[in-house]
Amino acid sequence: MCCTGKCARLVGLILLPSAFVCILCNLLLFFPDGKSLENDQISLQVWLMGGLIGGGLFMLCPSCSAIRAGGKGCCGAGCCGNRCRMLNSVFSSAFGLVGAIYSTSVSSTGLAIGPKCQTAGGKWEYPFENLGTNNSYLGDQSLWDVCVLPKNAVMWHVVLFAIVLCVGLLQLVLCGIQVVNGCIGCICGDCRKSKEDEGGL
Repeated sequence: MCCTGKCARLVGLILLPSAFVCILCNLLLFFPDGKSLENDQISLQVWLMGGLIGGGLFMLCPSCSAIRAGGKGCCGAGCCGNRCRMLNSVFSSAFGLVGAIYSTSVSSTGLAIGPKCQTAGGKWEYPFENLGTNNSYLGDQSLWDVCVLPKNAVMWHVVLFAIVLCVGLLQLVLCGIQVVNGCIGCICGDCRKSKEDEGGL
């Protein structure tokens, strides 16, 4: 039998670094190819900060809550002592689900539309926005040359948004698992004994 406390702690320990990964990726998106741009030269999806807010800040609460739910209960020791923390982790994980959905929505939109860059005519625009699904820039790297500045802007955009999307999907699954796990832990209690609680995972 898988203990709900151990599962909660493991979920929290995965969610916490994933939040920092999303925050880092979103911050890097503000500096395509390591260059500092004007505010109106940065993609709208970057300004929506799906990785910073949804996959990052929104995920700190459920990750810490899940880690604490995997420790000793705040309502007493023993099998039933961890139920209040489990209940708290359920609400926190539901909050995390909202953040993960926001993060994946923004990042998938960012990948679909593509980066904002300077084209050969000197205009800053979204050159891949109206290509259609049959001629996606994601599958045809020869189209990437349309972006003149910043150099490697497309690669920078695709890699970082893809990371945020993948991590966001992972967070979505983990928060969903913790909602179910927390409900089970709240109803049934933690199956670990007190000696196991002192030993971490």
